[in-house]
Amino acid sequence: MSIEQLPFTPSTGVANHVSSHPLSPLTASEITVAAKHIQGLYPASTSLQYKAITLQEPDKAQLVPYLEAEHNGGRAPRIERRAFVCYYIRNTDKLHEAIVNLSRQRVESNVRLGPSIHGPGDAEEILQVEKIALEDEGVKAELAKLKLPEGTAIISDPWIYGSDGVNDEQRMYQCFLYMRDPNDPSNLDSNHYAFPLAISPVVDTVDLKVIRIDLLPTGMDHTIKEPQPFYIPPPNEYTPQHQDLRTDLKPLNVVQPEGASFKVSQVGETGKVIEWQKWFFRIGFNHREGMVLHNIRYDDRSVFYRISLSDMVIPYSDPRHPFHKKAAFDLGDAGAGVMANNLKLGCDCLGSIHYLSAMLNTEKGEPWPMENVVCIHEQDAGIGWKHTNYRTGTAALVRSRELVIQSIITVANYEYIMAFIFNQAGEIKYEVRATGIVSTQPIDDNVDVPWGTIVHPGVLAAHHQHIFSLRVDPAIDGHSNRLIYEEAHPMPRSDFNPHGVGYTVDDTLVERSGGLDLDYNHNRVFKIQNTSIRNPVNGKPVGYKVHLPPFQKMLADPDSFHFKRAEFADHNIYITKYRDGELYAGGKYTNQSRGGDGVRSWANRNESVKDTDLVLYLQFGLQHATRIEDFPVMPCEIIHVAFKPVNFFDKNPALDVPPSNQEFNRSTLLSSEQHHQPSVEAKVGEKGEVCCSSKL
Repeated sequence: MSIEQLPFTPSTGVANHVSSHPLSPLTASEITVAAKHIQGLYPASTSLQYKAITLQEPDKAQLVPYLEAEHNGGRAPRIERRAFVCYYIRNTDKLHEAIVNLSRQRVESNVRLGPSIHGPGDAEEILQVEKIALEDEGVKAELAKLKLPEGTAIISDPWIYGSDGVNDEQRMYQCFLYMRDPNDPSNLDSNHYAFPLAISPVVDTVDLKVIRIDLLPTGMDHTIKEPQPFYIPPPNEYTPQHQDLRTDLKPLNVVQPEGASFKVSQVGETGKVIEWQKWFFRIGFNHREGMVLHNIRYDDRSVFYRISLSDMVIPYSDPRHPFHKKAAFDLGDAGAGVMANNLKLGCDCLGSIHYLSAMLNTEKGEPWPMENVVCIHEQDAGIGWKHTNYRTGTAALVRSRELVIQSIITVANYEYIMAFIFNQAGEIKYEVRATGIVSTQPIDDNVDVPWGTIVHPGVLAAHHQHIFSLRVDPAIDGHSNRLIYEEAHPMPRSDFNPHGVGYTVDDTLVERSGGLDLDYNHNRVFKIQNTSIRNPVNGKPVGYKVHLPPFQKMLADPDSFHFKRAEFADHNIYITKYRDGELYAGGKYTNQSRGGDGVRSWANRNESVKDTDLVLYLQFGLQHATRIEDFPVMPCEIIHVAFKPVNFFDKNPALDVPPSNQEFNRSTLLSSEQHHQPSVEAKVGEKGEVCCSSKL
């Protein structure tokens, strides 16, 4: 691996003091300047609560010529730097969004949003809500009825309140209470999800007080009951010190004696360019999406303009109040960036690791350095391609190497491990691994319900879905692309197909924006094509195909708030015509949202998407019917989306990868036995006769 500082010369312009690349995340000083300009709009005594201070990406019409000029070594046009700022006037419901022109040092716009639009949570606010819930006298009175042992630690998990249309206009948190193991009070890492309590305070974020205390149903219906003395079950811990660990596992070391094969280049203070095995791309990081990849090229050819995780929703199955509102939009309600882990060497990634850090903002508008939020490493992915000539025993074999760009987020109880994975055959995968601890709730003894699984005495884990939306802005050899789907159909029996075994593969063009679905009965595969560029061998349009895993769509009723809010969750693919600012499939503000401003609404414009600048939203997910093996911590569930070239190259692009051999890989031989297949070959003699001989 190599790290290089790339020179960057900003183009000249009026009051342009900023020396960052147009796609580089905001620097600490830019965050400070943006907050200062917003504060300057108000009296000094006005306190502001900043939800986001992040890069306002340039309009595509500006950025594409810039990137092309940069790629071709030409003079790039000047692009001014702007910050997007989302903030509240503290202790009010007055949510604003603003644009600060950092190049010209001025606020270009500042808009107060409507009363039904709510900003995301933030770390300081969530901690404050926890404290408010636990210090409330009414909550203490309810807890006292449980007659818990002296010194028992109570834990509050604040959830975004959700939406059901019933007195939910104000921004609130629904807090679910737990306790740590009272028999091990010094263990701060005790698994409190093994001790759920049936008391749930609701906290108002304006008045900063508990406005209601819900009692949770714990039986088979909606019935609630007054808190009673609590039976304390045994603990159920996940930390290593509480396990009888295996002793027969030997070390597995990932060693790269010459270092890694990728190169990370620093562009300005926050910009990063990554190059590896003919791949080139920029990586950004923001509060909401976390990792964002821009300007993805292979062997100098444009492939994708921008890829990021756009949205996700986790709707739960329990129909009873208040569980019926549980539908976490983790990116819009909090953010993949703000929830990112500080990754640890030798744990979250293996091998020769390079870490990237990020700069976000606190709720006071100050820079918030976040260390090691992205790890970059290579990994062996098994055999990339192989063929053995069984007649000679000669094998040609290449192992596949992958480049992994990984970030991990913790959303209270859950973890998501997210990775972009590149290989040497021009392919990209986006992978999500779901792990962590299932969200739990109390349940009475001798009760079994069809919407969850008992995972511990008195502990129910409700079934739920995980539905993700990956936003893909393609640029397959340019920005004029189309989407087609390919299907395989049997030929009818005929004189041409007398045995009824023939079948054809046919293409259908998607001409208008809308929602589309997989059809496994016909092996429906979606392809992004550029018809203006043709393969030199077969004359077909160059393209990339999309491999999507099957998943069960949103189960909630179409008239439910779950369905209305998660506008992406009812189709495998949404296709829209590109418009600046349309980034988030569930809408810009998901906290207690109502729907109507996400990808379903955009697709309903019924615009032409034929040979134009289009955007795809790719949905994938898990139907998590909980099981006892998911507790006290869940083994990873793995899903991924893949992009594979189709007629983009004139042959296998990984043919030039050096062959795998012992000198290069240094494997350890445990067995010396060799297998050789018998074969027969025929040779043509001088007179044209054919003679066969056996080779054993």
